[in-house]
Amino acid sequence: MQIGIRLHDVAPGTIEERVKTAHEQGFTCVHLALSKTVKDHSVDDTALTPGYATYLRKLFEKYDMDIAVLGCYLNLAHPDPVEIKKIQERYFAHLRFASMLGCSVVGTETGAPNAEYRYVPESHTEESLQTFIRNLRPVVECAEKFGVIMAIEPVWKHIVYDSKQALKVLKEIDSPNLRIILDPVNLLSAENSVEYEKVIIEAIEDLGIYTDVVHMKDFVVEGDRVVSSAPGTGTMKYNTILNFVKKDKPFIQMTIEDSKPDNAEWSRKFLEDYKF
Repeated sequence: MQIGIRLHDVAPGTIEERVKTAHEQGFTCVHLALSKTVKDHSVDDTALTPGYATYLRKLFEKYDMDIAVLGCYLNLAHPDPVEIKKIQERYFAHLRFASMLGCSVVGTETGAPNAEYRYVPESHTEESLQTFIRNLRPVVECAEKFGVIMAIEPVWKHIVYDSKQALKVLKEIDSPNLRIILDPVNLLSAENSVEYEKVIIEAIEDLGIYTDVVHMKDFVVEGDRVVSSAPGTGTMKYNTILNFVKKDKPFIQMTIEDSKPDNAEWSRKFLEDYKF
């Protein structure tokens, strides 16, 4: 397994300090969300130049680290058409930058039908799904032009809330450059979490062949909420997802989420040494 970490979960510092720490903790790749990681200079669209891509590429090579995903998690179902245009332009810039950076995947979640990007019952309607598909389509067309994967991450609280909805998106857009980031915990609600292994099995059956990156975390249920944390710190069993990875995707890049600087390395070892 190639196990990585979200770079913004690493102890604060310059981007080089964070990459160095991730390397020293035994990670081989990172999920890079520029706006959450880089605080000492602009990462607006106009800053994503070939020169900056070259600088970052050399920096990651220095520490033998890969960028598994360039994160751009914006709301492609925003109700304001002016904002949608800006959001799409941000995705275009990330896809162009990824092509120069040597990063194969730009990742996104799937939004909500409001400006606040919050769950409402309307998030799970066909109307919201079609809005998302309509706004995602030109982004995927841009990904095709740059030879980069655009990967969507289903999340129960968002528009693409389960594996069946994700399949609809994949089939309607019908592009080899549209793929899946599979995060099993993100598919859970307080209600379906009691059968979480069934949820994971169904997701693998539906989306396994389309999955290019896996996100790994743990969870507990607190009242009506699923609260996520680093792998090994909650109630989840990993047999199903790790069997899938080891059997069908042995070299897939897998990044842990919701870790803290003091448990990240332990969490990586937990996954590597997991006993079935």
